[in-house]
Amino acid sequence: MGKIEVKGDIVSNDTGEFYDFFGMTSTYPKKVQQAIENDEDDDLIIDVASNGGDVFAASEIYTMIKSSGKRITVNIQGLAASAASVISMAGDEVRISPTAMIMIHKASVIGEGNADDFEHQSDVLNSIDESIASAYELKTGMNQDELLELMAKETWLNAKEAVSKGFADEIMFANDEDGAEEPLDYVASFSSLPSRQAINKFRNLIATEKIKNAQEPKESLVAQKLKVLKKGEKF
Repeated sequence: MGKIEVKGDIVSNDTGEFYDFFGMTSTYPKKVQQAIENDEDDDLIIDVASNGGDVFAASEIYTMIKSSGKRITVNIQGLAASAASVISMAGDEVRISPTAMIMIHKASVIGEGNADDFEHQSDVLNSIDESIASAYELKTGMNQDELLELMAKETWLNAKEAVSKGFADEIMFANDEDGAEEPLDYVASFSSLPSRQAINKFRNLIATEKIKNAQEPKESLVAQKLKVLKKGEKF
């Protein structure tokens, strides 16, 4: 049985490259697609503990998982917030830890422009909210107006509430014979994604370094040793 971890920020492929370079945890479509393609089993486990992130990256990941042809079990281990809650809805079975939570809210954006720009942006955000609510609607069976109202209130669901409303199917460990469970530590905080400008600067820096390294002649090992010998040093 394969396993995919949805951890850290949910980002685009380009931003994921930035995160990987600095050893930062993230989830992005290309990484998920590779994991699905490399998994030869019919069943797939998705472990979720994420504050969310890019709504379009989450939509792409949700679609990849739903169309994988595999039986999907989602384990919500900590916080499945925002975009991470959308991905969680791709599970045929969604299990949630008794210490975990799901958070849903309306989409937001940081922008600039005149009144017409912001009026247009408002229409776009409303459309995005409806698309997000569609994933919740498909899983829970709730009507979209009710879901949009919960999103507008930034609703936090504990394990029992998540199951009662249909966002999850069962609470993990609830049926263990000895009742034992491993406590999970999590931080209910939110992080800001790096800006597009920062990503572009990063990519340009990497490209410049690659060109510079390719153009500089590489000194042979023999030449390096001769330099050291001229200085009277020993190996």
